Amino acid sequence: MNNELETTAVAMSGGVDSSVVAGLLHRRGLRVVGLTMQLWNQRRLPELTPEGGATGRCCSLDDVYDARYVAQQLGIPYYVVNFEDRFEEQVVKPFIDEYLAGRTPIPCTLCNNFVKFDQFLDMAAGVGAAHIATGHYARLAYDEAGGRYQMRRSVDAGKDQTYFLFGLKQEQLARTQFPLGEFTKPQVRDLARDLGLPVAGKPDSQEICFVPNGDYAGFIDAYFREQGIAPDQKRGEVVDTQGRVLGEHAGVHRFTVGQRRGLGIAAREPLYVIATEPLSQRVVVGRNEDLLRARMTAKDVNWISIPPIAGPVRAHVRIRNKHIPAAATIYPAADSTRVDVRFDEPQRAVTPGQGAVFYDGDLVLGGGWIE
Repeated sequence: MNNELETTAVAMSGGVDSSVVAGLLHRRGLRVVGLTMQLWNQRRLPELTPEGGATGRCCSLDDVYDARYVAQQLGIPYYVVNFEDRFEEQVVKPFIDEYLAGRTPIPCTLCNNFVKFDQFLDMAAGVGAAHIATGHYARLAYDEAGGRYQMRRSVDAGKDQTYFLFGLKQEQLARTQFPLGEFTKPQVRDLARDLGLPVAGKPDSQEICFVPNGDYAGFIDAYFREQGIAPDQKRGEVVDTQGRVLGEHAGVHRFTVGQRRGLGIAAREPLYVIATEPLSQRVVVGRNEDLLRARMTAKDVNWISIPPIAGPVRAHVRIRNKHIPAAATIYPAADSTRVDVRFDEPQRAVTPGQGAVFYDGDLVLGGGWIE
């Protein structure tokens, strides 16, 4: 296809990464349309905004302004699309449900799965774009021999975002581009300066867009108040691994596996959250060694670079974003949507609700949700 006839919709967040993507594709002669997703009304729950205003979160009103200004500089069409209802149903409410069920969710992955690479693709088609491009740090290529799109970790290991992309399907990858996968972050900032973009020095976003102060439990409480929802009785016991009561707590959603601070109990040695039990409202604490797990189950597994496995597969498994992938063997379960993961060495704080992503070198095999 003649590149000059292609139209690509760039998901412009207002940051340096997506701005550089728009600039690069425009420089290559493609027709580029900038689209910014309005995901969350940041005037909601003002009591959560830190003193001095929220900083470091993505998708703010300032980000929309920056994205519009970059598009104007590049001379490309630009639109803001409102996905607030979809975002609340597919990301915010599941986030709350998971926490209340004693799991630790990843809203950015849910957003990728159900908004950014789902509804956004439909919206892009509506403006005549055959493809979308984002500022994610990942690499994508089509494997002719296997007949599949394959995902690889980005060149910049420190910025690699494949952990959050494990849910993407082949039909989504077929229409997606990750132009930054071959660059390091300093190179991207250099490109921004070369393109004359005003966001070249803009800091990266850090916080979840709807939790500006990083207090997940506080967000849940505030959301319930806004919605007029009376929460269930939340108080319960803090117990050790033998079931002995050590104290009380104000809700299991305030704890996550591996947590040490804020337990509300005094002990002679450091204690960590080993498990949360929503049905009994118990929080189980123990020593650091009690956090080690030699195996786990992952559900809703999505295979990206290879077909679903029929037998054991060796891989390195990442169980949270900053975790160094650990050597393991992955076994298919009777339920084809699940796998059993057995680590060569026990891993610390295997947390229900987090993602488990499987790698062969830099090749992303697939991933699922830790049960």
